[in-house]
Amino acid sequence: MTEPVEGTDAVHGDLNVWWRCGVPVVVSIVRALFRVRVTGIHHVPLAGPAILAFDHISVLDGPCLAAEVAWRRRRMVRFLVAAEVFDVPVTGWILRSYRQIPIHRGRNDAGALDEATATIRRGAVAAIAPEGAVNPKPGELQRIRSGIARIALPTRVPVIPVGIWGTHRRWSKSSRHWERPLRPRLSLAFGEPIEPTGDVSHQDDVDAFLELVRQAVERRLAEARMLAGDLPPGLGLEHRG
Repeated sequence: MTEPVEGTDAVHGDLNVWWRCGVPVVVSIVRALFRVRVTGIHHVPLAGPAILAFDHISVLDGPCLAAEVAWRRRRMVRFLVAAEVFDVPVTGWILRSYRQIPIHRGRNDAGALDEATATIRRGAVAAIAPEGAVNPKPGELQRIRSGIARIALPTRVPVIPVGIWGTHRRWSKSSRHWERPLRPRLSLAFGEPIEPTGDVSHQDDVDAFLELVRQAVERRLAEARMLAGDLPPGLGLEHRG
C-alpha cells in the first residue's frame, strides 16, 4: 500500500492511450516492490512544459518517476534513453509507443537534444538524469553533464529537481537484489522549480546553471533519504532548503 505524503489532485493531462492503459499496471508493480512515499509533487504542473532533473541510482528510476507523475498529475513524461535500447526487441517497441527520445551516449547527440528541446517547447514534461549514467555510489552525485543546460537555457522552461531514493535496493548499477525487506521504501522528493537564466553559448552561464541544478538535486536527494528513513550520519535538516 502507498504511504502518500500528498495525494492525487489532477483531473486532466496529456496521457495517450498507451500511457492510460499502462500506468495502472506499472503503478501496481511499483507498489508490489516498494512502499512509496512522495512529496512536492504539486511542483509538477498540470499543464505546460517542465523539465524534471533527477539523481540516477537505478534503471528503475525512470519507470518509477514516470508512473508517479502520470498517476498523480496525469502527465506524460519524455525521457532521453540510450539509443541502443531502442534496438532491443519489445523494449524498443515499448519506448517508441511511449514516445521516448533516443540519445547516443558518449558523443554530442545534437539531434536528440534538438528533439527534446522541440518537445518541451510544445508543452511537454521531459525528464533528464543530469549525471548521464546510473551512479555506482548512490548518495554522491556524479559529474553533472551539460545536456540539461543546453535544453533548459534556450527554452527557459522551469527545471524541477527530484530526489529519488530506494530503487537501488532492488536494482543497483551492479546487480539486482532480492534480500529483505521484502518491500523497501521508495521515496521521491520534488522541489521548487529553478528558472533558467543565462546564455547557452557562454560557458560561464552554463557552468553556473549546472551548479544550481547540482545543489537543488542534492537537497532533494537528502529529503528523499529522510522520507525513506535512511539519512546518513551528519546529514540533517540544514540540507533541505
